[in-house]
Amino acid sequence: MTEHPTPVVDEAALRALVPRVLAGLVRRGEDFDAAEDALQEALLEALRVWPDHPPRDARAWLTTVATRRLVDARRSEAARRRREQPTAAAPEPGVTEEGDDTLLLLFCCCHPDLSPASQVALALRAVGGLTTREIAEAFFVPEATMAQRISRAKRSLAGVRLDRPGDLAVVLRVLYLVYSTAHAGRVDLAAEAIRLARQLTLATDEPEARGLLALMLLHHARLPARLDAQGRIVTLDRQDRSRWDTREIAEGVRVLQSALAAGRPGRYQVEAAIAALHDDAASAEETDWPQVLAWYDDLVALTDDPVRRDPAAVLARAVAVGHALGPEAGLRETERLRDVLGDRHRWHAVRGHLHELGGDLAAAATAYAEAARRATVVAERDHLVRQAARARAGA
Repeated sequence: MTEHPTPVVDEAALRALVPRVLAGLVRRGEDFDAAEDALQEALLEALRVWPDHPPRDARAWLTTVATRRLVDARRSEAARRRREQPTAAAPEPGVTEEGDDTLLLLFCCCHPDLSPASQVALALRAVGGLTTREIAEAFFVPEATMAQRISRAKRSLAGVRLDRPGDLAVVLRVLYLVYSTAHAGRVDLAAEAIRLARQLTLATDEPEARGLLALMLLHHARLPARLDAQGRIVTLDRQDRSRWDTREIAEGVRVLQSALAAGRPGRYQVEAAIAALHDDAASAEETDWPQVLAWYDDLVALTDDPVRRDPAAVLARAVAVGHALGPEAGLRETERLRDVLGDRHRWHAVRGHLHELGGDLAAAATAYAEAARRATVVAERDHLVRQAARARAGA
C-alpha cells in the first residue's frame, strides 16, 4: 500500500499573511498586543490543522480563529474579575476594506505615542515579519534589549484607539529603514517595502513619497551585482553593470522626474537623483561626478548640522569631491571632519578610497586596515580587510 506524504504548509506564504490579518484586527478596533497574541495562536493552529484540512481562504481562516481567541481571552478576563461584561460573538470575515491593510498597519506602527526607535522596531516586527533576534541584530543590540523595546511599544499602544497614526515623514523614514534592513539579505522584505511605497504614492501627492519609491527602485536595480559568487560585497565601482535591472532603473527615473516636477525637493528626491546618476553611467569612469557633487551639496544643505546629524552624506560628499576635484581635495575635506568623525570606520574607509584614487596604495592599505579594525558588521569588516590586502599587494 502506497503511503502518501503529509502535505507541508507553505510557511513563507503563511508569514506573508500575518501583517494583513493583524492590520484587519487592528482596523476593527482590537488592542494591538492582544491581536498579535491571538494571531500567533491562530498561526500555531494553522500549522497543526492545514496539512490535513487546508482552508479555501487562508486569510479569512486566520482572521476567524484569531477573533475567536480574542473573544475567549475577553471571556476569561471577565470571569477572572467576576463581573459581567457583554462579549460579542466572533464576526464572520466580511469584504476586505478599501486600501492596503499592510499600509494601514505601517501607519499604526508609527503612532505619535511611540519613540522613533520603537516605531522602527514595531514596524519591522509587525509589517516586515522579522523576528526579535533579527531586529536586534539589525540594530546591534542584545535580543533581550530589543524584546523589552518591542514590549514597551506594545504596552504604549494598549487601550489606545489607533485612529491617530504617525505623520507621513515618520512613515517614510520607517519604511526606508525597513527597506535598508532588507539589504542585509532579506530580499523579500525589500520587495515588500517597495510594494508599500507604491501604495503610498497612490495615497498621497507628497513628492517625497515618490522620491522614496524612486530611491528604492534605483538601489534595488543593482541588487543582482551587489554580491559576488562567494557572497562577498562588491563595491559600486567594481560591479558588473550588465547585471543591473534596466527596467527598474527606467521606472525609478520616471518616478523621480515626476517627483522633482513638483518643485519641492527633499532628502529622498535628492538621494534618488544621486543614485540615478550612478545608474545612468555605463561604467564607473563615466559617472558625472560634478553633477553628483552638486546634488550632495544640496543634500547636506537640507540639514542644520550635517556633520553631526548626517555624517553619511558628508562623507559621501567627500568622495564626490575627490572624484570631481581631485583626490587631494577630497582628503582635505576628510581632514576637516577628523575631530568629529575620525573615530568612525567609514571615515577611515573613505580616506582609504581617496588615497587609492590618488595612487598612494601604502596609505590606502593603512586606512582600510584601520577601518576594518573599527567595523562592527562582519561582512563589511571582511570587505575592508580584503581592500587593505589588495592595496598592500599593489603597493
